[in-house]
Amino acid sequence: MPKHGKNYRNKSEAIDRTAQYGLEDAVKHLVAGSFVKFDETVDIAMKLGVDPRHADQMVRSSVVLPHGTGKETRVLVFAKGDKEAEAKEAGADFVGGDDLVEKIKEGWTDFDKTVATPDMMGTVGKIGRILGPRNLMPNAKLGTVTFDLANIIKEIKSGKVDFRVEKTGIIHAGVGKVSFGAENLTENLKAFVTKVVQLKPSSAKGIYLRSVTISTTMGPGVKLDPIALAAYVK
Repeated sequence: MPKHGKNYRNKSEAIDRTAQYGLEDAVKHLVAGSFVKFDETVDIAMKLGVDPRHADQMVRSSVVLPHGTGKETRVLVFAKGDKEAEAKEAGADFVGGDDLVEKIKEGWTDFDKTVATPDMMGTVGKIGRILGPRNLMPNAKLGTVTFDLANIIKEIKSGKVDFRVEKTGIIHAGVGKVSFGAENLTENLKAFVTKVVQLKPSSAKGIYLRSVTISTTMGPGVKLDPIALAAYVK
């Protein structure tokens, strides 16, 4: 019995699975290979030459994609006083303090990103064991612990993507939708890869970009030439 359906196999045959493509050609193949009726997410998987067990080789940051992610992001903000009003005006979906903490303790997690002002981190810490495993804990390194709520909310709503390298040295992220078209997806991918390349740890030796693959939700993956990609984004 085949593992994949006829449409998948037909599209897969159009891609040389042994080849490594340039970014623009890879995106064209990816878009042309979409065969489902819904708007698929485009993902990137990057294998890095780092050892995340060492703190100085942890690659973690965020990037605002020029054309967004195509996904509506629900933002929860922990703030009080004037900052609570600022968050609401900036478009936050949920704003509060202890009331939200209690709601989350009861099992509510219907939000995608969490932001907090520095003076609220003591309150947020009460639910760190809930938010942490879900990658929802506000983090100063990602800009989500800040008094500049208007700016961070705007960035998140417009397509800010957080990422971190996994234990296996791989970074996964969604970088848009098939409906964006090849040109916009290429620009999103270039922005994402550029950020990752800029974050190369000085202690990482040897080849940094080991392998890079892009894929759609249901479609076959397309391998990129990591050396050509690194040169392209520079």
